[in-house]
Amino acid sequence: MTDGGVRETSPVASHRDAGERLGGAVGDADRGVLDARREAFAVPAEIAYFNTASLSPQLHGVRVAGDAALERRARPWSISSGDWFADVERLRALFGGLVGADAEGVALVPATSYGFAVAARNVALRAGERVVVLADEYPSGIYTWRAATRAVGARIVTVRRETGQTWTEAILEVLDERVGVVSVPNVHWTDGALIDLTAVSARAHEIGARLVIDGSQSIGVMPFDVAALRPDFVVTVGYKWLLGPFGVGYLYVGEQHREGEPIEQNWIVRDGSQDFARLVDYRDEYQPGARRFDVGQRTKFELLPMAIAALEQLHAWQVPRIAAALSELTARIAARAGDLGLDPLPAARRGPHMLGVWLPESVRTGIVAALAEANCFASVRGESLRIAPHLHNTDADVERLVTALAAATPR
Repeated sequence: MTDGGVRETSPVASHRDAGERLGGAVGDADRGVLDARREAFAVPAEIAYFNTASLSPQLHGVRVAGDAALERRARPWSISSGDWFADVERLRALFGGLVGADAEGVALVPATSYGFAVAARNVALRAGERVVVLADEYPSGIYTWRAATRAVGARIVTVRRETGQTWTEAILEVLDERVGVVSVPNVHWTDGALIDLTAVSARAHEIGARLVIDGSQSIGVMPFDVAALRPDFVVTVGYKWLLGPFGVGYLYVGEQHREGEPIEQNWIVRDGSQDFARLVDYRDEYQPGARRFDVGQRTKFELLPMAIAALEQLHAWQVPRIAAALSELTARIAARAGDLGLDPLPAARRGPHMLGVWLPESVRTGIVAALAEANCFASVRGESLRIAPHLHNTDADVERLVTALAAATPR
């Protein structure tokens, strides 16, 4: 189903094809690592939680790290000057490893809006240029580009799909030499509809446009490689598919922008800031790489250990294997939803981890409450019920979801 109530018409890809396309099928060795991951998450047995795209369930390991961080913070006399930097650099490297970057390209930000603000300040948008965005996209980027285009006399072009058209096809149609910035996600946040970033990146570079990617609904659960995509900026939050806490987000900055202008001036990103005794020897020089774009108070003694624990777990599970496992799970849910006469987004047109199920308005308005009555939790975004599982979800969860859907959507 597309935005505006238009349903997709492409055939449904096989479950195996979807798995191979998005990271390979889950083999027997993988199953030993990924099966029965429920115990890693703080989700009670009677809860079927399918809303990771809104807020991730908490890993027990993240909670343990948070408790230990609070204990350390309760003893400020035990915190050394080196501790202001150690966790920051560990986290920077861990995130870089998830997207194919080294630590030099990663800045720590508090929210997508902050990352978009950095991007808007440094893409050198000019009067008359166009900024391409998607219809019904998440608001943070839209508001940023509205302000940026107003400031210089540029304009926003909002991409909408025609009947049977993919997002990728619709985006490529509008990319010409008038476009200065292409600002797109990997999947649409409302229903998981897939955007082929490889094709979009190739065209953006061909016309000389800057590429800004919102990875909030894909990084950590879909393979992502900045070396292949060559984006100017990539921003993502940490509390969804990266399984971490609020207030810790990430910004990848292309090498061509790392001498750019940050949106705030704070002391800790300056060259020599490790020497606390000389902080009043004010310096104009920044620390190397993308560190100049870090938010002030980036250290966050209470939160960074939680974010580190989350990213370490993702590295252990391995993103391609997570993607393949969730691709199989969403394929099963889609098949069951189809048996109920519902309209799930076809496998060939969605990410591995999110399933949009189009619902008529008469059902849509009450579906979330009806599911919650059955201890089953998902969300409605746009015209779709958005089902967003993770490795905590079990066959029993799927049965609970299907039963609740059957009761709430009579044929």
